[in-house]
Amino acid sequence: MQVVIMGCGRVGSSLAMAMQKRGHEVAVIDRDESSFIRLSPQFTGTTVLGVGFDRDVLTRAGIEKADAFAAVSSGDNSNIISARVARETFGIDRVVARIYDAKRAQVYQRLGIPTVATVPWTTERFVSALGETSTTIEWRDPSGSLVIAELEVDESWIGVSVGKFQEETGGRVAFLNRLGNPILPDVKTVVQQDDLIYAAVPAEQLDTTRATARSPRITSD
Repeated sequence: MQVVIMGCGRVGSSLAMAMQKRGHEVAVIDRDESSFIRLSPQFTGTTVLGVGFDRDVLTRAGIEKADAFAAVSSGDNSNIISARVARETFGIDRVVARIYDAKRAQVYQRLGIPTVATVPWTTERFVSALGETSTTIEWRDPSGSLVIAELEVDESWIGVSVGKFQEETGGRVAFLNRLGNPILPDVKTVVQQDDLIYAAVPAEQLDTTRATARSPRITSD
């Protein structure tokens, strides 16, 4: 996959290396040339000086052949404009924008552009939003037998209660992240579009639980 990233701050540089390690071709855009020093010496991708919503800059970064675009600069307006240009002008399907203002994020979601609020695991969240499975474990008990991990969820689970989700996947839902807001669910809470699900699972069962959650639901109510 070819990925264009707008913004080479802490998140942008980390995301660039995360995507490169997964075997993807990466181009990074930033208006400040000194920002590129944040990239690892092992970075083999392209760096482009300019603003991410300038069509000529995006073209130099290879947007016309790109499969995914991430806008992760420090400005909400720049990020959403860049994301819309990538989606609407260049037809990129996998587009995600970093948004600091959670209230704004809800508006942008309606435009069909996934947004990621600023949270400690932002890089892995973007990796997941760009179509890669997150393998991050958020917490592991000292014995290593129990973990809390984010689960990639197939759209067929939307509308299913947390109780049913737990029963069928084997994972105990620890909390949900809904548009940047943490929620402690009960068994009657219903999974909604774009919810991020964090579940406590025995370590030996994690792969099975992840596979079940990312697969279409086959159990009828």
